[in-house]
Amino acid sequence: MEIVRALACHLEEMVRITDEAKVQLKAIGTDQWQHGYPNEDVWAKDIEEETALVAVDEGKVCGAFAFLTIDEESYRVIEGRWLTDTPYASVHRFCVSDHVKGRGVAGQMFKAAFDKARDMGLKSVRIDTHPGNIPMQKALKKSGFVYCGDIYLVGGNEHGAKRLAYEYIL
Repeated sequence: MEIVRALACHLEEMVRITDEAKVQLKAIGTDQWQHGYPNEDVWAKDIEEETALVAVDEGKVCGAFAFLTIDEESYRVIEGRWLTDTPYASVHRFCVSDHVKGRGVAGQMFKAAFDKARDMGLKSVRIDTHPGNIPMQKALKKSGFVYCGDIYLVGGNEHGAKRLAYEYIL
């Protein structure tokens, strides 16, 4: 398996995997990703801006995420404390295909994000998730992320929604 920059040819599979994740999130009783985000337009913009990465195994996309290095407005205020104050990378729209769950794909995707951030001279990677998304919380803990507190989303169709914020020190 390799983690590569997403291209337009990956878009359809990225949307399919995102739709699978939306079904799973609804099934566990969370409203995360139930209001139209993320969608094809969001992923297309990520591809255009070269911020989308995909996990590819035997020529098939099996995971996707966005890797950003901007100062996230949603991360400026936290009920708790970030582990660092230095520039950071952030991971968003993280999803893995149903067909490869339990095979370590998420861990490999996180490792790729860590390696990319480290190569850029950054000191940490941040991510957030819905309080009801227990599978993601477990994946974050397994990958070494530390829970730092709660943030509230700024902008978008989930503006004001509470999220659990995590950080990984490189």
